[in-house]
Amino acid sequence: MVFGASGMVGQGVLRECLLDPVVDTVVTVGRSPLATADPKLRHVLHGDFGDLSPIAAELADADACFYCMGVTSAGRSEAEYTPVTHDYALEAARVVGGTYVYVSGEGANADSKTMWARVKGRTENELLALDRPGYVVRPGFIQARHGITSRTRIYRYVYAWTAWLFPVLRRVAPRYVTSTDQLGRAMVALAKGARPAVRVLRSDEINRLAGRPPRS
Repeated sequence: MVFGASGMVGQGVLRECLLDPVVDTVVTVGRSPLATADPKLRHVLHGDFGDLSPIAAELADADACFYCMGVTSAGRSEAEYTPVTHDYALEAARVVGGTYVYVSGEGANADSKTMWARVKGRTENELLALDRPGYVVRPGFIQARHGITSRTRIYRYVYAWTAWLFPVLRRVAPRYVTSTDQLGRAMVALAKGARPAVRVLRSDEINRLAGRPPRS
């Protein structure tokens, strides 16, 4: 089960789910149809992510739930940023079964003075306190691969301007760099039963769990 499959991270996760021969069905949830088509892909249309009760029956039998939804904090107040980052994530955890994986970000901390980090950190803590298998992935710099792009314009510009930096960052700061395919493979590994020693995985742990360098 993938929430946010149209975003940059969600596209990478969806791609790896569809490529993995062990995964037989992928269900995405969104407000509008996806452009991606695949025999093992099914899309559930739903408008209110704060209340998934109307589609609960379609979500209950999942082996895993990947929460990849996110919005930029730029120009948003905490009240505007919280629903997608916190409220919808908790609602998905309430309704969807299986292993839950929440995509957070490097620097998340419930005690942070920075708004986005504080909201994500609070969400992490509440999800990890639930009585169910659950993990948080905290990617730092994410290299978008295989034609994947962000839906946020400023992020697209930033990634375009800094693409040349990724090989350098992989050499000088490898623990802070991952890619869309490595992140996706790591999350699929968690769905398939991998149990790392930590429940909050940073980029180096994500890459280790992914198991191999990015595909060309």
